[in-house]
Amino acid sequence: MTYEVQTYTLCDGWINTWSDSLDDTLVTFATREAAQAELDEYLSEAAYAVKAGYLEDYTPENYRIIEVTA
Repeated sequence: MTYEVQTYTLCDGWINTWSDSLDDTLVTFATREAAQAELDEYLSEAAYAVKAGYLEDYTPENYRIIEVTA
């Protein structure tokens, strides 16, 4: 099984927007736990950025983890 973190977008609905910064490929995870750990870290950093004034706002509900088939 493979999992991905999806982001809700107004134009395309739920899509995988997480990419590898080295080669710009979409990121998937071998386990739900690995995907959840990445998402938790991202949301924690976003919350800090809002508190520090670097980011205006974010919506945690715009992210989800789903199982994808290859």
